[in-house]
Amino acid sequence: MAPPPNWRTCSYFLFSLFSLLLSSQVCTSAGDTPEIVYHGGALLTGNVKLALVWYGRFGRVQKNTVRAFVKSLNYVGHYHYTSQQPLVSSWWKIVESYQSAAKQPQRPITVKVVRQVTDTSYSIGKVITADFLKPLIQKATEGNSGIVPVIFTARDVSVHGLCMGKCADHGVIGTYQQPYIIVGNPQTECPEECAWPFAGGPNLIPPSGDIGADAMVIGFAQGLVDTMTNPLETGFFEDSLRKPLEASSACMGIFGSGAVPGSNPGKLLKDPITGKSFNAYGSKGKRFLVPAVWNPVTNACWTLM
Repeated sequence: MAPPPNWRTCSYFLFSLFSLLLSSQVCTSAGDTPEIVYHGGALLTGNVKLALVWYGRFGRVQKNTVRAFVKSLNYVGHYHYTSQQPLVSSWWKIVESYQSAAKQPQRPITVKVVRQVTDTSYSIGKVITADFLKPLIQKATEGNSGIVPVIFTARDVSVHGLCMGKCADHGVIGTYQQPYIIVGNPQTECPEECAWPFAGGPNLIPPSGDIGADAMVIGFAQGLVDTMTNPLETGFFEDSLRKPLEASSACMGIFGSGAVPGSNPGKLLKDPITGKSFNAYGSKGKRFLVPAVWNPVTNACWTLM
């Protein structure tokens, strides 16, 4: 079995966050202000390797949209798309800033898909709990604890705990504390909650044209942020016996400044021809709607718009 990953001994290069923080938009959700604090544990940093598990049947658009989002995390622009702002990578820099908040050297975090696994036979059934995930995780990582498995479930699969205040989840499994992420496709089970704002209210047109694809990107983005900042459940989170909040879950339902969760997603961009709504550009001009993330510098939810 592979040894435990060392999240802090990867190759880095320095960057400045100063200009980003000056230009960022700050918004806060309704209710009490959360207190997302550091608990001294590991963060996920450096070169992050993902294994994508497609559990069930997915369309080409859904797979391509998720993979394009991963590529966009570290995409800094191309001369063909110089006018396209803001970028997904600017959103990702807020996640990178958690290193400084933890009194660690602040360095870029690169994310890459190194494996993909398809399971169209529903090998662990169509109703999944965390107890059933071990064989999928083992198949995805082949025992390499330095790879983070991300399990995407098809629209006909139910995941225990999703659609109950969260649309993706993350956790730790095994002796070597293997982090994992699981993301549901809410088109069938809970579109009004986990496909919002494309369903159940504003009914915005998703940037890819596929509600499932863009809803999964939002859920994946939330799960990835919380995994990066709290991979072993000892990093950044709010102390609460009722419902601990993390860097992304503290900002649910916020996508732009002026947002009212559950009612108004906030300020967004809109394609004048197709009517598709988004708030970030990615690689090769792809468009995404990315959720707000808790900014550890300002102690408030932060968005690109």
